[in-house]
Amino acid sequence: MTLNLLLSLMGFAFVTSVTPGPNNMMLLASGANFGLRRTVPHLLGVALGFGAMAFVMGLGLAQLFRSWPPIELGFKIVAALYMLWLASKIARAAAPKAEMDAEARPISFLQAAAFQWVNPKAWAMALTAVTVYASSPAPWAIASVAAVFTVVNLPSVTLWAWAGQALRRWLTTPSRLRVFNWTMAVLLIASLWPVLA
Repeated sequence: MTLNLLLSLMGFAFVTSVTPGPNNMMLLASGANFGLRRTVPHLLGVALGFGAMAFVMGLGLAQLFRSWPPIELGFKIVAALYMLWLASKIARAAAPKAEMDAEARPISFLQAAAFQWVNPKAWAMALTAVTVYASSPAPWAIASVAAVFTVVNLPSVTLWAWAGQALRRWLTTPSRLRVFNWTMAVLLIASLWPVLA
């Protein structure tokens, strides 16, 4: 990969990773409800899960999904159900001072990594990145695109969790936290539109 192509990929990765989307809304909510430290597994799941998905897609999985429409329909149904489940989890999140409550748990590494497979923004980002920036269809070229995205993605999404943590003081009032969590849940559900449209 040439230096110009690398810099261009890094710019694309930053802009697409730092802009609002389902991952960033969930990280903002997690940072607000659980703090940055407890959100680290979620952050790592997003970054590493996306990199793994981009690599697998680059090896041809996306073409299979496009060539057989029932797989695409199944993907949309699973995506919608999973995002609804995550929205309900966000809406019911406990107050920050109740962090030790058994019901209050941030999204895990595996849940965040699995979410990449049903996240419409992640699919669009991965397809574009592999199509435009992989210098060849060789596994090493696809792996290099996925690696760059992973390295750029992690600090980008960390900003959202950090912003959520910065809101914690304002959200110590139960009514404010409840409004915030329900707003984040509704925004997450609204992000289903690209999947269903």
